[in-house]
Amino acid sequence: MKIAIASDHAGYTYKTMLALWLRDRGHEVVDYGTDSEQSVDYPDFIRPAAEAVASGTCERGIVLGGSGNGEAMVANRVSGVRCALCWNVESARLGRGHNDANMISLGERMVTEDIARAIVEAWLESPFDGGRHARRIAKIDSR
Repeated sequence: MKIAIASDHAGYTYKTMLALWLRDRGHEVVDYGTDSEQSVDYPDFIRPAAEAVASGTCERGIVLGGSGNGEAMVANRVSGVRCALCWNVESARLGRGHNDANMISLGERMVTEDIARAIVEAWLESPFDGGRHARRIAKIDSR
């Protein structure tokens, strides 16, 4: 799978760790930055990753920050993106299963490295259930 990844300075360490972890599992990872822990304006990096997912350049996307809140907000401003803020495995499963989340946002200050990997794994492996939520998601995407 081709996965976009981006972070601000507060999510840089986990972004780097997750990109390597995903590549080790055979995924193609496109890194939209940032490239250090120096303070940056996160929309400069998050929006291009979200646009890559929305355009189909990447199949899915992961964005990271200190809490993940701002990153999720920026990603969700891009039409066609459904970014779930995930702080545990269950939120990742539900975001994917019920909401067809094509992106997730993680907070480096909110979860351990092991939990971050488990969240990503659950999100990648969970199918969209396509049930009653599918019509609502299609309606949102058509806006």
